[in-house]
Amino acid sequence: MTVLFRDGWRVFFAAAGVYAVVSVAVWLCWIAGVTPDLPFAPAPQLWHAHEMIFGFATAALGGFFLTAVPNWTGAKAAPERFIALVSGLWLAGRVAVWMSGVLPAGLVAVIDLAFLPVLGAKVLTQLLKRPKPQNMMFLLLLTLVWCANLLVHLDWIGWTGTAGQGLRAGLLAICAMIAVLGGRVTPAFTRNALLRDNPAAAVPVSRPPLEKAGVALPVLTAALVLIGAPDALAGVVAVAAGVVAGLRLAGWRTRATLGDPIIWALHAGYAMLSLGLVLWGLAGVGLGTEIAALHVLGIGAVGGMTLAVMSRASLGHSGRALHAPAPVALAYTLIPLAVALRWAAATWPGSLYLAGNLGAGLLWTTGFALYIVALWRVWTTPRATASEAA
Repeated sequence: MTVLFRDGWRVFFAAAGVYAVVSVAVWLCWIAGVTPDLPFAPAPQLWHAHEMIFGFATAALGGFFLTAVPNWTGAKAAPERFIALVSGLWLAGRVAVWMSGVLPAGLVAVIDLAFLPVLGAKVLTQLLKRPKPQNMMFLLLLTLVWCANLLVHLDWIGWTGTAGQGLRAGLLAICAMIAVLGGRVTPAFTRNALLRDNPAAAVPVSRPPLEKAGVALPVLTAALVLIGAPDALAGVVAVAAGVVAGLRLAGWRTRATLGDPIIWALHAGYAMLSLGLVLWGLAGVGLGTEIAALHVLGIGAVGGMTLAVMSRASLGHSGRALHAPAPVALAYTLIPLAVALRWAAATWPGSLYLAGNLGAGLLWTTGFALYIVALWRVWTTPRATASEAA
C-alpha cells in the first residue's frame, strides 16, 4: 500500500491542505460569478461553511488523533488498511455533499456522518489502553462535532431548521478542540524551543485556574450553541472564554518566539482563538458583526492553528528538523493577513466587500498551496534518513 497510508498524519494532513485550496477556490469562483451553477443542493454559502468545518477541519483532526493518541497511550498505531478506510470515508463524505443536488438527502447524510464515528471508535480503543480524563474528553468533543453536523443534515433533509445552529456549533466545537490542544502544545513546544536555545531562559507560565477555565468555557460555549441556548447567554460565555484564552496566552512568552516561525505560528493561532471568541460573543449580545467574528475563528483560529500543527507534526514525524521551510513560514504570515482582510471587508460596501472576500480567499489558498508544495514529498516518501534530516 502506498506510503501515503502508512501513517494517519500523511494522508489526512495532505487531504486537509488540498481541500483547503480546492474548496475555497470553488467558493471564490462562485462569488466572482465564474461558476454560477454548482452541483450541490444547499446554498453555496452553506456548502462553503459546511465543507470548511466538517471537511477541511475534520481532516486535520483525523490526522492529529491518529498520530497523537498512540503516542499518549502507547497503543498500537492504526494499520494502513484502517487509515485507507477512514480516509476513504472522509473523501466519500466530500463527494456526497458535492453531489447532493442529485443524491437523496438522507443518503448524503448517512455517508457524510460515517467518518467521525469510525474515527472515534478507533480513538476510543487506543485511549482505553491508558485512559485519562484529560484525553477521554476528546471523545466528547468529537461527539459535539458529529451532533453539529447532524443538525445541518436534518435541516437539509427538511426535518428541522437547524443548519445555522449546526454550523455555528460545529465551528465552536472545533475551536474548543483548539483551546484544549493548543493550550497543551503551544506552551510545551515554546518551553522546549526556549530551553534548547538557552537553558536559563524564562519559560511559559501555567496558572491552574486559567487552565481549567480555558478548557471548560470553550466547551460550554459550543454545547450551549448546540442545544439552542439564547444567543446572549452563549455570547457572554464566549467572551469569558476569549478573555481567559488571552490571559493564558499572556503567560506563554510570545515575544520570545518571534524569531522561530514554527513556534510563533502556534501563538498566532491561539491569539486568533481568543480574539474570535470575544468578537463572536459580543456579536451575540448585539455588538459587532457575527459573520466577521466567525471568519476570525474559521480562518485565524482553525486555519492558523491547524496549519501550524500539521506542518510541525509532518516534519517531526518524518524525521526532519523542526524548522519551517521558507514557503511554510510565508504561509503562516498569510493567514493572519487573510483574517484582517476578511474582517475589514465585512464593513465595506458593494464591490469593495466582494474584493475583500476575494482577496482574503486568495491569501488563504496561496498559503495552503505553499504548504502543499513544501510538504508533499514529506507525506509521500518514507521517513528521512539521518543525512536527509540534517
